[in-house]
Amino acid sequence: MITLNVDLGDRSYPIHIGSGLFADPSLLAPHIRGTQAVIVTNETVGPLYAAQVEAAIGSLGKKVSTVTLPDGESFKHWETLNRIFDALLRQGADRKTTLVALGGGVVGDMTGFAAACYMRGVPFIQIPTTLLSQVDSSVGGKTGINHPLGKNMIGAFHQPQAVIADIDTLKTLPPRELAAGMAEVIKHGAIADADYFAWIEENIGALNACDPELMALAVKRSCEIKANVVAQDEREQGLRATLNFGHTFGHAIEAGMGYGEWLHGEAVGCGMVMAASLSERLGFIDVETRARLAALVRAAQLPVVAPDLGEARYIELMKVDKKAEAGSIKFILLRKLGEAFVTTVPDADLHATLQRAVIHPPAEPDVA
Repeated sequence: MITLNVDLGDRSYPIHIGSGLFADPSLLAPHIRGTQAVIVTNETVGPLYAAQVEAAIGSLGKKVSTVTLPDGESFKHWETLNRIFDALLRQGADRKTTLVALGGGVVGDMTGFAAACYMRGVPFIQIPTTLLSQVDSSVGGKTGINHPLGKNMIGAFHQPQAVIADIDTLKTLPPRELAAGMAEVIKHGAIADADYFAWIEENIGALNACDPELMALAVKRSCEIKANVVAQDEREQGLRATLNFGHTFGHAIEAGMGYGEWLHGEAVGCGMVMAASLSERLGFIDVETRARLAALVRAAQLPVVAPDLGEARYIELMKVDKKAEAGSIKFILLRKLGEAFVTTVPDADLHATLQRAVIHPPAEPDVA
């Protein structure tokens, strides 16, 4: 087991990475201080792992119950969130009740938001079961739900008590879900560590095959990068915004296509290629760097051609973004591999990038 730490003073917490972890009572015991815990999971993950987590918590002498939500991004809204509140209220959950998020990014975000709101804040633990949630969404305390007009626009910062990332759960992931997680792995290399990016390029075949040793290294390095950024900028006043590389375009794709049509990681993968294209157009990176990123996204079995939502629709959706200020869209661009920054861009360059993003001529297969 590898243990990292998110350094936030008295709200610091560990990230445990390894095999056979979530059924280990010793990892849960320090973080369940009240008499009961409520596991929140979904219809896909629950049948696979909920009983093991229930047994581990029960062995600590705690009362434990499980709330099962429908599976998918399309259910990340108020009605589903209220299922968690309904269960907590019916069971008489108090301020010392610990919520346990057992699932991917949707479950983690919704459980964390429920924990932030219920009785104005109760503790929660993240047990991420997808690659995307292990390397990204479970770390950092961002919680929330979607609105029809924008992704994750309703939420709160609420840090977990611990993150327990069990690599064994990745063995049950469908290939499409595994690929979606690779988008966030690639993102961390692109914005913060050029050597890590090159390592992903060298090992993408084995990572696609979910090699356990290499996957553990990828989860570890991605969590190190994110934990370091969060420790410096917990509430996204500056540096943390660079973790949204590819997300301004990606969130527009998700909302424009209808939540769930494109997985979050698929949209982010394509969004990173679009952001790299914009970075090249503005002269920050060269064509080779842009082509390397596009080639790696494609090698991870992610889309590199954006859906044609129409320029007006893209811009409308990107203006409903948490980074937008006074109607100006903010983009995370690359100065070089391993270094990202936040900026606004000229309208002409944005229009040209959007036009290019939905064209895929055979002569240049990595265009975006």
